[in-house]
Amino acid sequence: KMYMAYGLCLSDAQMMRALEAVRDVNGWPVVHAENWSIIQELVARNVASGNTDACWHPRSRPAIMEGEATGRVIDITMLVGTRLHVFHITCDEAVQRVASARARGLPVTGETCPQYLLNTQELYDRPGLDGALAVCAPPIRYADSQEALWRALGRGDLQVVSSDHCPFSRAEKESGLTDFIRIPGGVPSVEVRFPALYSEGVRRGRISLNQWVDACCTTPARLAGLWRKGQIRAGCDADIVVFDSQKVVDVTSESLHENVDWTLYEGKTISGWPVVTMSRGEVIVEDGVFSAEAGRGRFAERSYPD
Repeated sequence: KMYMAYGLCLSDAQMMRALEAVRDVNGWPVVHAENWSIIQELVARNVASGNTDACWHPRSRPAIMEGEATGRVIDITMLVGTRLHVFHITCDEAVQRVASARARGLPVTGETCPQYLLNTQELYDRPGLDGALAVCAPPIRYADSQEALWRALGRGDLQVVSSDHCPFSRAEKESGLTDFIRIPGGVPSVEVRFPALYSEGVRRGRISLNQWVDACCTTPARLAGLWRKGQIRAGCDADIVVFDSQKVVDVTSESLHENVDWTLYEGKTISGWPVVTMSRGEVIVEDGVFSAEAGRGRFAERSYPD
């Protein structure tokens, strides 16, 4: 994973060299795409003006510059000649760069996350800690960006929905309340990802059943080079979820199993929920009860065709 933001930010030249190195070992480069120079300038201007509340976090990371960074790394990838995957896309500006690259036949893929599909930027306007909880990067955006992401999934312009799970506690989020740049960035989403995409996507006609499974299971495994995962066929691991499309769950932090004391989806009603999880043919979760034995995991080797 490579970053175009944060202290781990790579310059364009460093990005080119990193992409060449990944290309030369037939690897899979994945990128967090934002324009860090513009973000730093906007953050500095806001802080200098006394704008330190959480609501200034998204206002310091504009969608148009996420699109610019996505286009720039795609261009560098085209120069180098390798595949590319763009993480946690939040807006149509970035979607259009990915879609354009794919239309030209480039091996570029993109993904978004539940926080961008189920929530909107107004969360940051809540007072105090409530506004700080939603801080993540790139930020959650307005409803028009949310609908653009759903349309992109329906068209196949985005290929994956991942959780980008980052479970900072309420106390950790609260530690940065005096200055939005100090709020730890990240939200917990791993447990709601699969059922929420069914509830808000399939049930509302935004995506098909096959697109749901493909975005959550089949394509992620294929892109990661895990050829025994993500599909049901001879020779693959029997990793299977039994899903009850009629089960209704009112989401609370207490109803989830994530190791964190809040959820961004508090109070949301999700229609459809997993009831059985099998790993290599063995039932390891049934009706919310985990029964797998410690140490049963196996290393899954990745490989890509030349």
